[in-house]
Amino acid sequence: MTKTLQGKVALVTGASKGIGAEIALQLAAQGAAVAVNYASSKKGADDVVAKIVANGGKAVAVQGNLADPKDVKSVVAETVKALGPINVLVNNAGIYEFAPLDGITPEHFHKHFDLNVLGLLLVSQEAVRNFSADGGSIINISSGVSTIQPADTAVYTATKASVDAITTVLAKELAPRNIRVNAVNPGMIATEGVTSAGLAEGDMRTWIESVTPMARIGKVEEIASVVAFLASEGASYVTGETLHVTGGLR
Repeated sequence: MTKTLQGKVALVTGASKGIGAEIALQLAAQGAAVAVNYASSKKGADDVVAKIVANGGKAVAVQGNLADPKDVKSVVAETVKALGPINVLVNNAGIYEFAPLDGITPEHFHKHFDLNVLGLLLVSQEAVRNFSADGGSIINISSGVSTIQPADTAVYTATKASVDAITTVLAKELAPRNIRVNAVNPGMIATEGVTSAGLAEGDMRTWIESVTPMARIGKVEEIASVVAFLASEGASYVTGETLHVTGGLR
């Protein structure tokens, strides 16, 4: 079977664990050379690279905190230096902490917006400057919360609603350069982050499963396979979409 991303270069942000790590693995499985970006978990990123290389693929780990504009430039520069011009950017790096209205502080706000929104914009800007002349694909990892909008998530949900809007804007802006821009909005996925936050079991999961038509939470593989599709020529006429991978929960 032909690999759908053979000869392509992909940069996946926040790819040392969870959804990002699985996205890196699946893009590599489809033939892409992958830059695995991480902020602090070097071991996690190195493990992802090792798995890709063990399967005959090509990958490099690239350190950078994308809330820092200086790091944004170095992440893209290192990717291009190691692998060549970029064809696929997956904006997966992000944080989530929940707070009720009374608990919102400027620090809480800026921590989320500096990475989830400004970081996404700056890395997209820098990556597009280094995209292949043929164009390519940007996939933003948004969240089902942008439409589910649970209580006590005003700031986090606002960042993801921003990502949805940015996706639509950039799809129009970058179409003349043959760069497609789409968002994938996952439902609750049992990642390391969700587990360590204590959300993988208990009230939150029970509630999500009770209101999800498919009556379960999702798996990282179910997000990564959709990203791999959007990165491929199979999605060549798809841009400006927010694809909810939430088991039917809206």
